[in-house]
Amino acid sequence: MKKTAPEDEGVPASQLIDRRIAELTDWRGATLARMRQLIREADPDGVEEWKWGKPVWSHDGLICTGEVYKAYVKTTFAKGASVPDPTGLFNSSLEGNVRRAIDFPEGAEIDAEAFKALIREAAALNIAQAAAKKTKTR
Repeated sequence: MKKTAPEDEGVPASQLIDRRIAELTDWRGATLARMRQLIREADPDGVEEWKWGKPVWSHDGLICTGEVYKAYVKTTFAKGASVPDPTGLFNSSLEGNVRRAIDFPEGAEIDAEAFKALIREAAALNIAQAAAKKTKTR
């Protein structure tokens, strides 16, 4: 797993994500860029981060990661097992009790509205859990 290089310390996450997308000159870069665009549209108050050598999106906790592999681009939802998926987008990591993921192989269409709905649900779950935690500590 590629970690953040010392020369990347202090570089804003958005720039590191831009750089990663630019490095991927094939369909994977376009797919990651599209995922990023949809995540930003779905949760404009979300935060882009760079952790574990990959793009990460958070809102009161981790929403999802953007991972790039040879045969697919994957977005892993940290609490995906708790996120409603009425359209059945989750197609990977289905056996776990916590995470769920979507693998996008070359040529895959991203159902923009369904994907954004998952992002909004994941953010809402984090927000609710953060609010509950705050209430408990008072």
